[in-house]
Amino acid sequence: MSGGVLRGLVGLAVFLAVGEVVGRLGLVPADLLPPTSAVLAGLVEIVGDPAFRADVVATVLAWLIGLGIAVGIAVPAGVLLGSVPGIRAGTRALVEFLRPIPSVALIPLAVVLIGQGPTSKIALAVYAAVWPILFATVHAVTEVDPLLRETAAAFRIGRRRTLLRVVLPSMAPFVLTGVRLAAAVALILVVSTELLVGGGRGIGEYIAQSGTGGGRMDLVLAAAIVAGLVGLAANAALTAAGRRWLPWSAAAAGSA
Repeated sequence: MSGGVLRGLVGLAVFLAVGEVVGRLGLVPADLLPPTSAVLAGLVEIVGDPAFRADVVATVLAWLIGLGIAVGIAVPAGVLLGSVPGIRAGTRALVEFLRPIPSVALIPLAVVLIGQGPTSKIALAVYAAVWPILFATVHAVTEVDPLLRETAAAFRIGRRRTLLRVVLPSMAPFVLTGVRLAAAVALILVVSTELLVGGGRGIGEYIAQSGTGGGRMDLVLAAAIVAGLVGLAANAALTAAGRRWLPWSAAAAGSA
């Protein structure tokens, strides 16, 4: 076991122990912050609940669809903006106007225009995820080694083959980093939309229902833990995919 993993596990154990002590001593009301053991018991309870498993599937599907659409929009757009300075300059004002708008602030607008249900959370996830991928792609295209381009031109390789053989392999690690950032942002938007809007299945909807009325904070925190585990698994999968399919990126990171 590596030192980084061991330190991470120790930190997690300390965090859980502090939560247990705070809950047992009554430093915080139990209805607001139950002890760690109660939260873990709630986690076991909801994992065995078929309805909650259906909520997890609904959230993950909406997240994957939104992230996939964002990749399909942002990567071609980023290649275009990075390759054509005139288009990049012409769209800069629009991009800089739209990018700072918090995606969560658009939830009411999305509900009015699209309505409740999966479509609205997918649309918001797309909007949130596009920007990290777009800017990573633009940066990747502009940072391609000029020597590689000059070598391709010297061998009279056409623009299409240069894009496929030179530009895309060079930009892939940067794009993957953008996708990893976008995956976390998209998951946050999906769960937040479910939590604030409801109207369908999802982890956020389950959290909202568990917190209403008397409320079971142990189930609320347990469901939040599941959402965090989904994000952790997604990041680990994307990291593993980068090491598997982009070995030159891992080698560069190791040498650095």
